[in-house]
Amino acid sequence: MASTNSEYGEEVKQLTEVLGRCTLVTKLGDDEVPTMAIALADIEGSMRVFLTDQLPRLKDPKLTDEQLEDLLLDIREEFRHIAYHFHDPQFFRVIEPTHEWLSVKSYDA
Repeated sequence: MASTNSEYGEEVKQLTEVLGRCTLVTKLGDDEVPTMAIALADIEGSMRVFLTDQLPRLKDPKLTDEQLEDLLLDIREEFRHIAYHFHDPQFFRVIEPTHEWLSVKSYDA
């Protein structure tokens, strides 16, 4: 995600303008373009957090067991956020797990 609210808003505006020209997106309804623009901006933000902060920290051999567990929970939360944005726009719903072997039945960490 962009570093400030105004940059984030500008990014969403730019994505909205571009996506608004695409019939693959617009044919899914009036809300699909802004929903998809927000989803893409938020997915970018979560990926940047993972790639620039969390993944490098995960490679640190000096991590304590407690730090590792906390970091893995943070990574899981970023991935959960990304997964939410795969569900929100109709266009991305084909990405969601539809087979039992892809789904998590129950997991408590």
